[in-house]
Amino acid sequence: MADSNTDTAPRRQKVQAAEVGTDILTALAELAPATSLSRLAEHVGMPASKVHRYLQALMASGYAEQDPLTNHYGLGRAALFVGLAALGRLDVVKLATPHLAQLRDELNETCFLAVWGNRGPTVVHVEQAVRAVTLVTQVGSVLPLLGSSTGLVFNAFLPNAETALLREQEMSQPSAPSSSEMTSAMERLQRTHVQAVHGLLMAGVNALSAPLFGAQQRLAGVITIVGAEPGFTATPDGSQAQRLLEIARNISARLGA
Repeated sequence: MADSNTDTAPRRQKVQAAEVGTDILTALAELAPATSLSRLAEHVGMPASKVHRYLQALMASGYAEQDPLTNHYGLGRAALFVGLAALGRLDVVKLATPHLAQLRDELNETCFLAVWGNRGPTVVHVEQAVRAVTLVTQVGSVLPLLGSSTGLVFNAFLPNAETALLREQEMSQPSAPSSSEMTSAMERLQRTHVQAVHGLLMAGVNALSAPLFGAQQRLAGVITIVGAEPGFTATPDGSQAQRLLEIARNISARLGA
């Protein structure tokens, strides 16, 4: 009879290795978008040599990647795929997807859904129009908080504790609005529930965004219509904005708002 201790030892080693690997993946997410080996090792409380060995395995499988210019490490494409698959199970993605397709068909403009990720507003689903604006609407794209219609909705409706750090970083940029301008815009958005921008993120590209709410009126996501001038005017009180608001209310009702 085989020694039971001999049988279980390799299994324990595999479980321990998996636990270490997931700890490192979690740390890469927490330190996103990229981090040095020394900082990563300090974050997980492991020797750098051990973390480096695991990183090599994670990079080989596509779960981690290294920037050749900085030598910093970040999450790889495989990790993004897994993350998006998990997001796909969220009610907001399931419920919003058919509505976005309907809105795209009605307006023939690109429509997308964003949720709040560890790096800010993150695009998780896109319905591309025939005349598609693709540069800012790729799945996985992270949008600026104050420099996009999507981000401005998150800034207005998320708790301050969640947005404060990113907002502080962006407020230091030369193109950032003043504090009074931002406050005024937030108050207006909280009344109207629709945000229009014209060429803010990209010249010649306009956008309309609206919030999606779940239970207890917590922000669940943001839906956005984006299109190029002159075809898409993004008028905040126009028919396109009203249709966007109607769709947003329908999705929010399904989410329990």
